[in-house]
This record gives sequence, C-alpha cells and structure tokens, in this order.
Amino acid sequence: MEHTETIPYFRELIVFLVAAGIVVPVFHRLRLSPVLGFLAVGLLIGPHGLALFADRLPWLAWITIGDIAGVRLIAEFGIIFLLFMIGLELSLDRLWQMKRLVLGLGLAQVLIAAAVIGGIAMAFGNSAPAALILGSCLALSSTAIVMQLLIESRRGGTPVGRASFAILLMQDLAVVPILFMIGFLATAGTTSNQNLLLQLGQTLLIAVIAIVAIIVVGRRVLGPLFRLAGGANSPELFMALILLVVIAMAAATGVAGLSMALGAFLAGLLLAESEYRHAVEVSIEPFKGLLLGLFFLSVGMGIDLRVATDDAVWILLSVIGLFAIKGGIIAALALLFGQSRATALEMALLLGQGGEFAFVVVGLGERYRLLPAETAQFMLLVVSLSMLATPFIAQAARRMARAMADRVADAEHGVGAETERQDGHVVICGYGRVGRMIATLLDAEQIPWVAVDSHAETVAAERRAGRPVHYGDASRVELLEKLSAGRAQAMVVTLDDAAAAGHLVATAHRAWPHLPVFARARDHGHAGHLRKLGATQVIAEAAEASLQLGALALEQAGLPEDAVRQRLERARSAGGPAGD
Repeated sequence: MEHTETIPYFRELIVFLVAAGIVVPVFHRLRLSPVLGFLAVGLLIGPHGLALFADRLPWLAWITIGDIAGVRLIAEFGIIFLLFMIGLELSLDRLWQMKRLVLGLGLAQVLIAAAVIGGIAMAFGNSAPAALILGSCLALSSTAIVMQLLIESRRGGTPVGRASFAILLMQDLAVVPILFMIGFLATAGTTSNQNLLLQLGQTLLIAVIAIVAIIVVGRRVLGPLFRLAGGANSPELFMALILLVVIAMAAATGVAGLSMALGAFLAGLLLAESEYRHAVEVSIEPFKGLLLGLFFLSVGMGIDLRVATDDAVWILLSVIGLFAIKGGIIAALALLFGQSRATALEMALLLGQGGEFAFVVVGLGERYRLLPAETAQFMLLVVSLSMLATPFIAQAARRMARAMADRVADAEHGVGAETERQDGHVVICGYGRVGRMIATLLDAEQIPWVAVDSHAETVAAERRAGRPVHYGDASRVELLEKLSAGRAQAMVVTLDDAAAAGHLVATAHRAWPHLPVFARARDHGHAGHLRKLGATQVIAEAAEASLQLGALALEQAGLPEDAVRQRLERARSAGGPAGD
C-alpha cells in the first residue's frame, strides 16, 4: 500500500478498470448503454456515495474514490480523443459541404437557446454576467454522451445522426468564444475598455494564426509520417504515431490559449483527408472508449444527492425545464431546416441535456466571482442529472420517433412500406492486380465500390489518382464496418495470403451472414476451405480469376447476364477490362 501511494491515482485507476470490466459486459447483456452504467457506478463509488462511510467501514476505501479532481484531470483525455474521432468523421471538404447545417441549424440553436435560457436566468434574479454565462453554457449539449449513444446504436449516418452532429459541432466550435467572453467579463471591472479590446484582439489573432499554422503544417507533415509508419507494417509504431499526433496538436492549441480539444479536432480533420482514416479509427477506438468511460465516471462522482434532496423539487423542475426549452427550440429549428417530424422529435429529446462544458464554464464563473457558489452548485447538479437521464430519454425518443415514422409510412405508402435502404456498393479486399481489374470493371458500369489494402505505397498512389482505396487490415471487422460492409451488395476477397483470406471470409460471414462474399483461391483445396468458412463462391487462381470475380460482382449488382458476358468479351479482346 505504501508503494502504491507514490504513484498518483494508482488506486483510482485500478478501481476504474475493475468497474469498467464489470459495467460494460453487464450492461451489454442487459441491452443498456454502458454510458448509463459508468454514470451510476460513479455515483455509487464517488465521494458523495459509499466513500461517505469509509471512516466507519475502512474496507470501503479500497473500492471507492474520494478525490474527484484527479479523476477529472485524467478524464479530460476522453474528451480530447472524442473530438479527435469526431474530426475523423469529417474532412475540411465535408465540413464545408455541411455548412448549411453547421452554420445554419447549429448556430441558430446556440444563439436562440442561449438567449432564452439567459433571459429566464435574469427573470429569476441573476445578474447580467451570471445570466450570460448560464445561458451560453446550458445552450450546449453533451457531445460525449450523445455521440457515444449514436455510435453504440450505429446511427451516425442517419438523418438524426447527421443533424445532431452538425449541432454538436457548432456547439464545440462555440467553446472558444464563450471562454473569451468569460475572460472579458472577469476583467471588465479592472481593465480599461481600450486595453480590454486590445487584449481580445491579440488573443483572437493568436488563435487564428495557431489554427492556420496547424492546418498548413499538418497537411505537409502528417501524410509522409503515416506513410512511413504504414510502410513499416508495425501496429505499435502506428499506434504510437497516432497518440503523438493527437497529444502534440492538443498541446499546440493549449499553448496558444485555445481548447486542447480543438487541437485534437483539427488533427482528426487533417487525417480524415488521408488514406489512413479508417485504420486510425479502428486503432484508437478501444482507448477512446476507456477514456470516455472515465469521463462519465467522473460526472457520476460529482452528483451529491444530499444537496439534491434539499432542493429536490426545484432541481427536478429545472431538469425538466432544460429539456423542454432546448428540445422545443431544436425541434422547431429542425423542422424549419427540412427535417421530418420524427427526426425533429428524436433530436429534441436527444440534445436536451446540459453538456460537459458546463462544468468548465460554471467553475470559471464561480472562480471569477461572476456566479454565486450556491447557484453554481445548483446548476452543476441540474446538468449532472440531465446527463444521467439522457440514456433513458434517448431510448424513449428513438421508440417514439420510430412509431411516428411508421404511422407516416403507413399513411403514405400502406402497411409494410420499405424503410431500409442499401448503399449498393462493392467492397474489394486487396487492391493488387486482381482487385484493380475488378474495380475497373465496376467503374465501367458505374457501380460504386470501395477497397482496402495493407500496402501503404499502393494506397498512397491510388489515393493520389482519386480512387476510394483505404489503408488497413481487411480482416478486422471494425474496419469493414467503417466501409459499410453490412450495407454493401457484395464483398470480393482477392488477398494473396491464404491464411489472411480465410480469416477475412470467416470474419465477414460471422458479422454479415447474408452478405455475398466472392473469393479468390490459390488452388482447389484452398477454394474448398474458403467455401467451408462461408464464401458464397470461390474462383481458383487462373488467368480468368479476376474476370470471373468481376462477373460475379456485376451480376450481384443487378446487371443482366448478357450484359455481363459482353463486358467480359470486350475485356478479353482488349487484354483487360477496358472501358467503352
């Protein structure tokens, strides 16, 4: 015990890891969100839970956490990696394409919600600076909880996911001006207006220079660095480089006086434009989940139910009011921006809670004496309880939205109307000679495809040519999920490595039993083995292997048999799958 005391937060980390090992499988078996489990466990083992009885029952000290400050310090890395993952889901080009939702829907939500909540705060007797702080921070929702819930339910690409993400992204971008505003309010009484404006202008200039420098330097440096790591075929080196990039960019924005999470977001944006995007997502996913779990644990630990019972009625009404006010604004704006009623309803309930940024803003407001201590504690309880309720509310919102959508579909199309939509693309695993020929066949018929290959040089060359080829290990189901393999109409396996091909076929068959998998085999024995593992059809390696695999993919895509045969005949006469 004496030795562990020399390692900061050693016991707290052990308690957390044990809690994670219990919470995740138990809540998965109960079909509940692990987010809810971490919040509940934090409430139980935190300083306001069982730790209160540690003096009378000393053994409780081994299974409880009394120092929430240290846990929150570590938990901040969870937010950093979450913002990094959010950046990976975008790119600068895609961010520009989403400008209507981000700058329209997202900005309108932040401004209107902040004005309404701030006005209500003033009506309850708060000062103008206090109302401004409360309005701005309560207008923001919990990026960590909402995005985690969307990821767990695999709904990031749905209309609810896209629109919610646009609002959350605008809220994350609003963090910087809100922090500037707090600094402005804190120094307004001690600094002249001229000096204050000069200081604000200098800060903004530094922020712009830092962001532009990170983007310019990152675009020139990240590509060669990851190409070098990918060429080494070392998972350890690849992971070390990811961690270095995230932490270095987060530190760079921190030194510039900006949010560290903003730097991580910029790192994700830059990597999203590279061929290593999906490989990075798969590599970082386990760490992000653990760190986010630690963050949710810290939120649960901050809830003091003893204080909550003193003002139980007002706290409950405030939580309900927060969801009602923000939900009403979000629903109205979502309808105004063309979303369906079902989508607007689910978004309203999903984004109605307070966010993790409120802990930072309210804490700063209290430190600078812009918020009374009683008001700060009250609002932190409201935010914490709203976050604790979100997983339950999200499940109810999804059921309500689904029921509403079903009623609309029944009214417009009759019962049993089709609601599922397939992407209709082909996933090519292995982009060597055979994979490239299959891709050319698909291009000739304008059938969408996406490929994955483990050779960094090949991927880099194809990406420069504008082809949708990604770097990574195709046998990892997480990577195939990123390529939407479950919604593809076919998968073609062209790997040279017999063992890797077998592992890939088995993985795909287990994950998506109804997905047609067409594979290339070395010989008839290998072909039989692949069929046993779940391959739909297997072509033994020969001169026509690539053409026959391409024909299978074309047939699965719905082309008539005569059209397929004519395409193959033209390809043979030209010495390859020539175009028209």
